[in-house]
Amino acid sequence: TTIAAILALLPLAFALGQGSAMQQPLAVAIISGLIVQLPLVLLVLPALLGMLLGVRRV
Repeated sequence: TTIAAILALLPLAFALGQGSAMQQPLAVAIISGLIVQLPLVLLVLPALLGMLLGVRRV
């Protein structure tokens, strides 16, 4: 779903039409947040929870 959201916002980020000057920064901010959020949720958060809860790998 993150990749779908990024792909859906790409046309807005690269828009050149009327009113795009106001919408481009919003699209870029959302895309940047999604790109940063994805590895954090998939890699860092599980590792952090594993360390905090003391889960051992078997």
